[in-house]
Amino acid sequence: MNEIKSNKDYDPKMHSAEHILNQTMVRMFNKGRSFSNHIEKKKSKCDYHFDRNLTEEEIKAINEKVNEIIQKDLPVYEEFMNRAEAEKYFQLSRLPEEAGDTIRIIKIGDYDACPCSGVHVKSTKEIGKFQIISTSFENRVLRIRFKLPNE
Repeated sequence: MNEIKSNKDYDPKMHSAEHILNQTMVRMFNKGRSFSNHIEKKKSKCDYHFDRNLTEEEIKAINEKVNEIIQKDLPVYEEFMNRAEAEKYFQLSRLPEEAGDTIRIIKIGDYDACPCSGVHVKSTKEIGKFQIISTSFENRVLRIRFKLPNE
């Protein structure tokens, strides 16, 4: 679950890009979505349980895949499902207590679906360009820092 930031740095474009990055990481490495993230307008970061740093080739491939999905102009929309149904498809442990029995799922075309309370773009093309700034690996945590250079 991604938590909404209630300050001026919160950015729906960056938050939507984070969803696409997470799904790309799941598809490429099968190690799950980020367990921690910090999303801001200028730059953001996602932390993953991992066993090494990324290679330059992998960074390039992630950038290319995320940008490919953005350029597909996929719709970004919400659906709702009851908690029992959502538990069959999603990890709900990060949901706040007050989430209740109806869970909001953010879908990005047929590429990603994730429980989320945040604000998003209406279409991926609104995001612009995605770029990984740097990565680091320490204590079995891979950190990916990224920006939207067109901002």
